[in-house]
Amino acid sequence: MTASPSIRTLTLPEVQTLIDWARREGWNPGRDDAAPMHAADPDGFIGCFVEGVMVAGISAVRYGEDFGFIGLYICHPEHRGNGYGRLVWNAAMAHLDGRIIGLDGVPEQQDNYARMGFSPVYRTVRWSGLAPAGLSRGADIRDVSAGDLAGIEAFDSRYFPAPRKPFLDLWLQPPRVSVVAEREDRIEGYAVLRDCADGAKIGPLFATSEALAEEIFAACLSARAGSTVYLDVPDHQGSFADLLKGLDFRPGFTTARMYRGETPATSLAGVFAVTTLELG
Repeated sequence: MTASPSIRTLTLPEVQTLIDWARREGWNPGRDDAAPMHAADPDGFIGCFVEGVMVAGISAVRYGEDFGFIGLYICHPEHRGNGYGRLVWNAAMAHLDGRIIGLDGVPEQQDNYARMGFSPVYRTVRWSGLAPAGLSRGADIRDVSAGDLAGIEAFDSRYFPAPRKPFLDLWLQPPRVSVVAEREDRIEGYAVLRDCADGAKIGPLFATSEALAEEIFAACLSARAGSTVYLDVPDHQGSFADLLKGLDFRPGFTTARMYRGETPATSLAGVFAVTTLELG
């Protein structure tokens, strides 16, 4: 007789296991994602265990006082059809009770999320292509330094629904490549590039203008010339998508950013690539 399932918070190594599952599902997370993701909310990663073995997991990360994000919602293929996924989902929703909740839903699950009160706001498209050689950084683009952290965190709050200092403090550190655009002593944009199992991924890419976003993007590509680079671009960035097409990048799978509760007031015009599909 199978033991009753138990639900509990994941340890950092177990978060890594869940991220490894996401890699096998084709989500191509970063190689060093576990520590910064766990730092975002150490209580926000939940697993279902049967006889001590994790069979399902989810992230339900709390940001600030009133926002949360659902991701990494996976049941191990050998244990599907037993209701374990529903158990971690219920635990995640309880963890985020009373908050606006966001997620990035794949097309086949969007109707299910809609029935649970989530509404789509925009679609994201995963673009990929080879970073061309010969690109260089513009004069306003430089590597992030320790002195930039507070400024970037303030800038980030324009484009992300809630403060996320514990996450950014690690996300902006090596081995990720982090670049910032500064003009007249003001931060006007930044991006992070990280190595993945397949190629590298840019996220976020936030900027005050499309022209500056293109400069930041070129700086990221110059750091991985000849490698495949991925980024998840909101579909309202049509002319930025045209730039990607011109570089022979190709669109892949899509997701929908969905919210349960009021849509957060952020500057979507400055979001050229979301941070991650797992944590928002």
